[in-house]
Amino acid sequence: MAGDGVIETTEMAALAAQFVNSTARHVFLTGKAGTGKTTFLHQLARSTHKRYVILAPTGIAALNAKGVTIHSQFLLPFGSFIPERQLPADIPPYGNFHDRDTLSRRHPLNAVRRNVLRDVDLLIIDEVSMLRADLLDAIDHRMRSVRRVYDRSFGGAQLLLIGDLFQLPPVVKDDEWQVLRQWYNSMHFFESRALKEAGYAHIELDKIFRQQDADFIGILNNLRNNTVTAQDVEVLNAHYKAKISEQESEGVITLTTHNRTADEINERALAALPGKAHRFEAKVIGDFPQSMYPVLPELELKEGAQIMFIRNDMEKAYFNGKLAKVTAINKDGIQVKMLDNGMSYTLKTETWENKRYVVDGVTKEQKEEVLGTFEQYPVKLAWAITVHKSQGLTFDKAIIDVGHAFAPGQVYVALSRLRTLGGLILRTRIDPSVVSTDREVVAFSERRHAQQPLPEQLKEQQRQYLQAVLASTFDLGDILKKTGFTRKDHDAGEFEDESMKTALVRFSEKLQAEEANTATFRNQLLRLLHGADREKLLERIDKGGAYYGKLLRESMQDLLQHLAQVEQLSRSKQYADDLREIDGMLVKKLAMIAKAGRIAACILDGTEIKPMPEVEKELALARAALVGEVAHWAEEHKPKSSGKSGRTRKRRSADYVFAKEKKPKAEKGDTYRKTYALLKEGKTLAEAAAERQLSLGTLEGHAARGIAEGDVDISAVMEEAVRDHIADWMRDFPEKDLNGARGHFGELYSYGQLRMVQAWLKKEE
Repeated sequence: MAGDGVIETTEMAALAAQFVNSTARHVFLTGKAGTGKTTFLHQLARSTHKRYVILAPTGIAALNAKGVTIHSQFLLPFGSFIPERQLPADIPPYGNFHDRDTLSRRHPLNAVRRNVLRDVDLLIIDEVSMLRADLLDAIDHRMRSVRRVYDRSFGGAQLLLIGDLFQLPPVVKDDEWQVLRQWYNSMHFFESRALKEAGYAHIELDKIFRQQDADFIGILNNLRNNTVTAQDVEVLNAHYKAKISEQESEGVITLTTHNRTADEINERALAALPGKAHRFEAKVIGDFPQSMYPVLPELELKEGAQIMFIRNDMEKAYFNGKLAKVTAINKDGIQVKMLDNGMSYTLKTETWENKRYVVDGVTKEQKEEVLGTFEQYPVKLAWAITVHKSQGLTFDKAIIDVGHAFAPGQVYVALSRLRTLGGLILRTRIDPSVVSTDREVVAFSERRHAQQPLPEQLKEQQRQYLQAVLASTFDLGDILKKTGFTRKDHDAGEFEDESMKTALVRFSEKLQAEEANTATFRNQLLRLLHGADREKLLERIDKGGAYYGKLLRESMQDLLQHLAQVEQLSRSKQYADDLREIDGMLVKKLAMIAKAGRIAACILDGTEIKPMPEVEKELALARAALVGEVAHWAEEHKPKSSGKSGRTRKRRSADYVFAKEKKPKAEKGDTYRKTYALLKEGKTLAEAAAERQLSLGTLEGHAARGIAEGDVDISAVMEEAVRDHIADWMRDFPEKDLNGARGHFGELYSYGQLRMVQAWLKKEE
């Protein structure tokens, strides 16, 4: 399995894929070590018809899953999330705790993230054992807010949670837990309020591909379930060796519990080798944070060094976890010999990408945008690694040192890396007292037996999903609701151009005229569905799709023409953003209409719903052509106005004009002092910006100046965790270059926040 990443499709894997592709039910997919969870993820990503993003709790986990980190996608601040609108009075507002209001107000999503999350159907979260309950509730809040769907968990998007809870647990500090325990029974993801409210299908992959030895599998199962017997321990400790010979350790990796132990073993072994040490520097381009480095940026090797590949090769020369020995380092490169088969190989560098999901501005297709790259040889010294870093790897033979296991599941993870008991060498005896599994995890795992049988769940959820697809596809209410908010928030009547004044009104009225028809049509579809009249149902979907597709394409053209004129005017950015959101909703609705018939037919026939690239391509080409037509139209239809804003100027009385002319000129620096005064009153930067009717970026610039001059305390405008995260990077660069910091952090922090920390560091020095 580790060699080619292809496994046979088991009954449970097929069932899990059906839940994802043909229902809206949240899914927790788990399985013992070696059951193919990661392979399932990659196969699903290639085969699902849904628009998805892949997420993981850490940078390394995101790289392995070929996705992005949760914090980067949702722009979540460091610290803990309290699932309330406002923090209780006894929790300080500027500490490490955030509520729903502060998350929305002080840490808003940017347009790139908003566009992706509005359109996504499926959130895939890998390595979910490390995901904290409060973080999952923060994701729920973000999704409901950005999609404006407040009555459904995660704003109506589906979750696929993948991981083994018997492996790495979530991390929470004691002081944080003393607060969070008021809302959660534990920090495991399954205690999330949103998930407990919505429910989910608990699916466990049951075929083990890594081990074939029934006795060994039985011992591993007992380790997972906290049912280890004296005989199990005796069998394992029979592999203990007080002294391991050089011959026995040759070509064998050691798994240990602590980083420092693994580092010491590797450093000692490398130093003991004769010959010259060679160093190879990684090539880092763009934004690629250190927390995501897959290997050391400086790799030190000697001839004779034992190494491990940390990536799968596209040409199948190696796989993640394969061991090799360096045989030569010369002008021809680095030659190695594979330890399992003796084959020779010349190392090649590999490139890892730090990416983000974006929505194309023209076609509205979801794409991946590369922010930075990391190029290095895909190997690390491998006389020893930690149990933590061995997750997902497979070894034929290993020396295991878990006598000082400190976290639940460490012994299980270490032993489950091996294919057979015959490949086990114990450096320390296994103490039954450190063989432990989190009891809450065991109890949670057992609860899966109490859920409704999965085939029955699937049938019921498919029926609900098809009803929801038909009802939402031919419902224009969400678009009309957003249009109504936009008309209320922006007075288009201020435009001088008469056609621009009424453009959004005409757009809205055209769709409103269809409300009664769409309601009748939806009811007709649901009657046909309940009556099991397959042919008539599919015929009506097809005819309705043609009619409403034409209506929406015409409406989209009207909207894009209005947007093209608005974009030529100043003081209209927010209005234009709202129009783009309506445009995105039209695009999504057209895609739903184009796919509804295929989805209905597959569910009714019990067949797999496959991706529809031809539909996506046709929609993208039509969209690109329409955008081109509108751009040409806009050149000939400039807004008729006498000013840059295109808006009528409000008349002012003579007294007002006279008073304005006589108003004394503000003293130099007065604008900064006004900002400082508001901050000293306890107002946030966002509140001060609103009161002064200035942008948040302008106020951040004021704060940076105030920090430099000693008039503003940085703790009043920035959380300590954010300050320290930026400062830790800046301290390594004497010039504290803002452009370099911007390149490193990307959009995680604003330019103003970087300036504030820069000013604070310079003042501290």
